[in-house]
Amino acid sequence: MCSQAISAKRRTGARSAAGFSLIELLIVVGIILIIASIAIPNYMKSRMVANEAAAVENIRTITTAETTYNISYGNGYAPTLLTLGGKPPVSCNNAALIDDVLAATALRIGYNFSYAAGPAVGAPPAGCAPGLNLYTVAAMPVVPGSTGQRGFCADPSAVIRTEPTGVAGNPGVGGCVDPGWPALR
Repeated sequence: MCSQAISAKRRTGARSAAGFSLIELLIVVGIILIIASIAIPNYMKSRMVANEAAAVENIRTITTAETTYNISYGNGYAPTLLTLGGKPPVSCNNAALIDDVLAATALRIGYNFSYAAGPAVGAPPAGCAPGLNLYTVAAMPVVPGSTGQRGFCADPSAVIRTEPTGVAGNPGVGGCVDPGWPALR
């Protein structure tokens, strides 16, 4: 009797040691594929929305820095984004109002950023590069529908405007007032 129990135990032990059958593995792979087909599109959409939010926040940061530069230095708006960046000590040519990565990078978080400069103001203060009377900062998705859906821009009015398709290209100076760029809500 004891030998029969041992041989029965060996048979069940041998069966459990053999692993999964092919059918069991295929069922598990099928379940994983179904879950992935649901999760990946949601992840992509979430990433696109996050990129858009970051682009809007970067434009808001730049327009706030432009207003601060204009008030602080009496030189109009900064001639370049690099002028708004830099490290202390600060000056009208190195304002340190935005981080250097934002000041120097045209491609950021799935968006191409551009800065269009308007006409220069009169004589700048001593030691300053001439400031501007007008500017436009814009962010357009690198791959519309993938890295972002909408384009964004702002000018001295500090109203962030959106281009719904993200394919219109960067607006020139004053291009944010185009009827195709409604205010962001």
